[in-house]
Amino acid sequence: MTPTPISASDPVDQGLASNVAHYENFPVASWLCPPRLRAPVAAIYHFARTADDLADEGDAPAADRLGALARYRHSLEQASDGGDAGATDWPEVFGPLRSALRTHRLPLALLHDLISAFEQDVRHTGNGHRYANLDELLAYCRLSANPVGRLLLHLYGVNDNRSLQQSDRICSALQLINFWQDLSIDLERQRHYLPSDLLARHGLDHEDFHASSPRQDARAEQARQAAVAELCRHARGLMEQGAPLALGLPGRAGWELRLVVQGGMRVLDRIGQISHCSWRHRPTVGRADVPLLLWRSLWM
Repeated sequence: MTPTPISASDPVDQGLASNVAHYENFPVASWLCPPRLRAPVAAIYHFARTADDLADEGDAPAADRLGALARYRHSLEQASDGGDAGATDWPEVFGPLRSALRTHRLPLALLHDLISAFEQDVRHTGNGHRYANLDELLAYCRLSANPVGRLLLHLYGVNDNRSLQQSDRICSALQLINFWQDLSIDLERQRHYLPSDLLARHGLDHEDFHASSPRQDARAEQARQAAVAELCRHARGLMEQGAPLALGLPGRAGWELRLVVQGGMRVLDRIGQISHCSWRHRPTVGRADVPLLLWRSLWM
């Protein structure tokens, strides 16, 4: 799955705005993160990464994955009550997290929301689930991505309404960008994020994005490109609405977020450069893009 802001996993070919290899949209203890916050940021990252693995990795049936996530949720409740992290199946996760919960008073509901998103992933994968529209998809982002941004803002002591809303827009944009970047991967894994109503407006259905689709004529290809282009414009608009937050945050936090915003925008550029055919090829952002990201961050 993929989440968030000051972030996801992906969507920037991570290692640029963060030192994260796997969990999307998450700047874990990067060189821009103040030393005093590296431990709690890492604790949140490992909490989310492990839950993501429970939902995604291996070949366990859905019922087993949901059972593991239920135990994981119970372990979170124990950690919030000061319980013994060693009594859980994941002491390496809940030991540091318990310390972060106690020291920084992390909002527990946001951590529960992340688990709910992973549970939703398990229920929806491989069973033919389709998101009816962008509103449904954004409701998923509110669980999978937005909590990460709010948790990080909490660590920085930022909790005003405007900043939280801007963070939500950045996180949701990053999650959506990750979806449109990873179409070729998600379709193969039977994860369907393309909104059904938007496809219908373009005369398409989900099967038209599979290699086995009989509709390979020029008209169908143009419709597919137009649908992905519309989704990318929507994601860019969300990012632009949230981007002023990066200019309002002081010091390292602001520079970290500038890089994250520009990384997400650069992925959208890359999708456009392949004519929005990301269901065929996954575009990436790499080290060669770093100078441009730094330049754009400087001149935001």
